[in-house]
Parts: sequence; structure tokens; C-alpha cells
Amino acid sequence: MKVTSYYPVIMTERVEETAAFYRTHFGFQENFASDWYVHLQHGQDSAINLAILDGQHETIPEQGRGRVAGLLLNFEVDDVDAVYDRVRQAGLPILLAIRDEAFGQRHFITADPNGVLIDIIKPIPPSAEFAALYAEDALPKEQ
Repeated sequence: MKVTSYYPVIMTERVEETAAFYRTHFGFQENFASDWYVHLQHGQDSAINLAILDGQHETIPEQGRGRVAGLLLNFEVDDVDAVYDRVRQAGLPILLAIRDEAFGQRHFITADPNGVLIDIIKPIPPSAEFAALYAEDALPKEQ
């Protein structure tokens, strides 16, 4: 199987509000918008996509209908501290304050209007203990 695209789809009752959140705070633009589905693409990288779907739409099998739960979206960025400051100033919830992790991340966690967790990450060099767990070509580089 050759995968040509991959992106998460957030099921919600708040389609437009959720789409507006990702446009306003994370630089996404609409590629398609209806009252039940919005396809977003990041303004700086067309390979980064996200969709918002009315969780009750008829195209979803009945047993799968509803809203998103238990989802964590990771966004790797080049300046996590600047994003942290901007998100705090915008009044978004800070569920985990910015911090460095021994496993190789400087990050913080916020949430969208549906409670979807958003982990904003800058890879950093891990501790020696965690570095031993990485594939050699996957180790974060010093910046």
C-alpha cells in the first residue's frame, strides 16, 4: 500500500468554532469548508493537514458517530517558547506548563474547544539514558 496523504479528523458538534480555533492560533487555512466538514492546511507547509467533521454526519457509520475523545495532537515547532508566550497571551488553557523533558522535548500542552490536547514541542537532545533508546538517525540534534 502506498499512502499518499495522512491527517487527523476531529469529530465535533462545533465544526466552525473548531476550524476558527486552528486558523486563529495555529496558522491553518481552509481548503474546503461546508457546514459539516472543513479541511485545513497549514499556511507554511501544505503537507500539514487537519480536518474538522460534524460527528453526527451521515457519512460516519452510526456506531462511530460522536465527538473526539482521547486525542493528543503534536505540533513540532522551531520556537516553542515564542508559541507558549503567544498562546498564553491569547488566553488558551495551559494544561502543562512549558518544561524540558529528559526524553528529548521542550514542550507544553494546551487544548482546543473540544478538549483535544495539543502538545507544542521543540525536540531537544535527550539525556544519555533516553538517547540509548533512540534509533541513531532519530536523535534530536543540538540547535
